[in-house]
Amino acid sequence: MVWKKTGINPVVFKGTDSAHDFIGTVSKLIFAVVLLVVMVYSVLPGVYAYLMPVPWLQHPWIRSTGVILLIASLVWIVLAQGQMGESWRIGIDTDNKTKLVQTGVYRVSRNPIFLGMMVTLFGLFLVIPNAVTLLIFVLIVVLINIQVRLEEEYLKGSHGEDYVRYQRTVGRWI
Repeated sequence: MVWKKTGINPVVFKGTDSAHDFIGTVSKLIFAVVLLVVMVYSVLPGVYAYLMPVPWLQHPWIRSTGVILLIASLVWIVLAQGQMGESWRIGIDTDNKTKLVQTGVYRVSRNPIFLGMMVTLFGLFLVIPNAVTLLIFVLIVVLINIQVRLEEEYLKGSHGEDYVRYQRTVGRWI
């Protein structure tokens, strides 16, 4: 929708050898693994055993908690993306300056979309508790923390004192 409205592609990973683009490549691979794990869990229960399930986490109340986290985090992400409007990007857009969004959920979190993504993957781990979903969750937390720091440096340079004030008043996550 951003692309249609602005004519600017919001996906700005360029496939270079930079740290930023490396994170984009690894994130795509992790997303593919998530899809594979969900398909194996759903369609091939015999193969699922090879993902090293965690039996002591396979309780209905834990799975229900995971489902609630999945639903809540996906609603949160959609809300955050909508509130970001034309400023929403996947990656750091050095070619097009966007406005600094500080309203809505951005009043309580500087990175609500990334926060929602981490909660989504934690919820997935609770629903499908195994070594692979745990590894995915840990990897995405590390990658997102690196990406956020890269974005913060860019935003300081792009928005200057406005972003520094925003950093002082709103936490990185909450």
